[in-house]
Amino acid sequence: MFIAMVVVFILGYTAIALEHPLKIDKAASALITSVIVWVLLIFGASQILPGNERFREFLTMNPDFANLPQAKQFIHFLVDHEIIEHLGEIGEILFFLWGAMTIVETVDTHQGFRIITDRIKTKNKVSLLWLLSFLTFFMSAVLDNLTTTIVMVTLLNKIIKDKHDRWFFASMIVIAANAGGAWSPIGDVTTIMLWIGGQVTTLKIIVGVFVVSLVNMIIPLIIVSFMVKGHFEPPELKDENEDDHLRPTPFERKLLFFMGVGALLFVPVLKP
Repeated sequence: MFIAMVVVFILGYTAIALEHPLKIDKAASALITSVIVWVLLIFGASQILPGNERFREFLTMNPDFANLPQAKQFIHFLVDHEIIEHLGEIGEILFFLWGAMTIVETVDTHQGFRIITDRIKTKNKVSLLWLLSFLTFFMSAVLDNLTTTIVMVTLLNKIIKDKHDRWFFASMIVIAANAGGAWSPIGDVTTIMLWIGGQVTTLKIIVGVFVVSLVNMIIPLIIVSFMVKGHFEPPELKDENEDDHLRPTPFERKLLFFMGVGALLFVPVLKP
């Protein structure tokens, strides 16, 4: 049964990696894989769990279960302990992401990110590429990389008119976002899981991974810099005279921006 679990896991992971060719959402593949693996574990508990250290610790901490038939011991261990613990860890990650996304959407709704975009004055493609890449790199350390990518691609639509240029810049933004999310405990779902699980600490992961993450962005950035030339043309801005009374003031934009970024930054600082 253990071999069957390994096979199912490999097939499920392959389906996740081949999401676009298979046209199956990776979330569906992950959910189906996890359900099948848990079911196989329950059916194969008699072969897998007797020598498991966590199972022995569970019986030691719960002596009342030690006198039950072995099959019931397995059920209590898997259902009342293992599944509950794993669901709790997943819940921590989801609640954090919901809160983080709410903050980001609130800042974006109140045009808080204009504090950044309004300061971009260059029209040179190479200069803009480096500026956006570094901006994405550090933003992704505070936000998660997917959110940062969405925000930066949205900003691209307001900066660059040509669709082909936007695609080119967006590819570098994806690289920078993934590189930037790796060195922060809240920059990526993977690092969030490691951080919440206690496998890494805030200071250690920043010190140990920052340089490596920076190199991972710098190398493709240098290569791409030789592939872009000239200046870009900004899109035509639409007249926004309607609902002037509903438009956020500069003070409100700054307030929401700094409140949102501060709230996200203080998550790892205040976490016990």
